[in-house]
Amino acid sequence: MAKKQTTSELASYRSAYHNYEVSETFEAGIVLQGTEVKSLRDGGGNLRDNYIIIKNNEAWLRQVSISPYKFSSHFGHEEKRERKLLLHKQEIQKLKKLSEIKGLTLIALLFYLKNGLIKVKIGVCKGKKIYDKREVLKEKQHKREMERSLKT
Repeated sequence: MAKKQTTSELASYRSAYHNYEVSETFEAGIVLQGTEVKSLRDGGGNLRDNYIIIKNNEAWLRQVSISPYKFSSHFGHEEKRERKLLLHKQEIQKLKKLSEIKGLTLIALLFYLKNGLIKVKIGVCKGKKIYDKREVLKEKQHKREMERSLKT
């Protein structure tokens, strides 16, 4: 009998889908300290303005803020330290090639729990121009108006 996989969202970068065009996504593990795990489970993660770099054939997550755990001693963790991502070699090589293409960026989109482990959803993104963002908003508004008119 197969185990049922359970997932729950811990922190997300919702405006990433507004600011970037996400072309591909990957799932990665992350190396965390104990107080970071507890803080993330309490909703203390912030993914705004993060990015991923590849150095020495390892993926590193930068500029992610995980607030200090409220109930820990003063020997907690640094709030904005670099965190190592756990990926297969082939995935790291593919991400490295993609990140070297001009205009593409690697961004963490989501922290989530999967069977008790914290995972990161990585997106290969290209920045949107202001007129692209406006066009998407116009399309959404037009679609909403069409649905309203069909209802009545």
